[in-house]
Amino acid sequence: MEAHRNRELKWMSLLSTSQPSQARKSKKIRKLLLDGVPSSVRYLVWSHLTDGKARCVPGVYTQLCKRGRVPVSEEMEKDVNAERGWFGAQDQLKVLAEAGGGVVQLLQAYLNMVPDIQYTLGLPHIVGQLLLLAPEEDAFWIFISIMDTHIRPYFSSGSTQLEVDSALFARALEVNDAAVAKKLLVDMGISPSLICAPWFSSLYVGCLPPEYLVRTWDLFLYDGIPFLIRVGLAIIAFVRRQVLECTSEEAVLAILHHPPASNLPPTPENYLSFVQSIKLKDDDVRKQRIKMEAQVKRQTQQGMARMGAGTTGSISLPRA
Repeated sequence: MEAHRNRELKWMSLLSTSQPSQARKSKKIRKLLLDGVPSSVRYLVWSHLTDGKARCVPGVYTQLCKRGRVPVSEEMEKDVNAERGWFGAQDQLKVLAEAGGGVVQLLQAYLNMVPDIQYTLGLPHIVGQLLLLAPEEDAFWIFISIMDTHIRPYFSSGSTQLEVDSALFARALEVNDAAVAKKLLVDMGISPSLICAPWFSSLYVGCLPPEYLVRTWDLFLYDGIPFLIRVGLAIIAFVRRQVLECTSEEAVLAILHHPPASNLPPTPENYLSFVQSIKLKDDDVRKQRIKMEAQVKRQTQQGMARMGAGTTGSISLPRA
């Protein structure tokens, strides 16, 4: 109890003295994140890491809510009411139920502001997770920051960002576990995006137990996309035996997207330590990401030029 209180006091002191815009550059903050974030201050820490308050414009959220429904409102309501499942995870459906109608209202406000976003099942689960911890308007601005800083391209029409990040995951898997990579990507011919899309576009909500999930977000909001790749590699390691024994794509994806709790390390801290131990150079991932984005953009432009000339071409993600 005393250790918990001390961590809480450290965080409150840091939040009051450090600049949110510099939070993701602070080694002290990262060390505190690894040590643990008390649930009592977690949403404040997430707001700090995303610099959510800097985006907040008083009155805007209320005005956006007044605009009401959007074309996908009915679909969102069905998702929140569990008419469709995400990963088949009943626990996550409870998360949405606990978050209440705020999920739909918040997403409607966001889509009224950013109408070009392509709605997917991952969005209400990210919002639901935020609403479990933060007041609705605070959750809205944290959500905007997460989208703008990290994952908005995943939901943008015509974007290849998810394919790029999935390819980076596949490359890292080949380095970390060649046998599993061969089984999944070569022998079974599973597209990396089929593996990664449910993970990345939901930030692992519905895949990991709640106490493991919040620790994932603690570090993701500091490290960014490379941490999502790390977590994916860790999940592969946790269910490696089952994956190698699977004989169908459906079975493989089911085990990857909803790994049994018995396969996970015994505590969230053990889990986080394992994720941290994964062989992956974050800076290299960031550099490769920029390079691949540029290559894909060129391929897209060349493909459009060929189509304009009366021929068709497909885009293949670069391997190096």
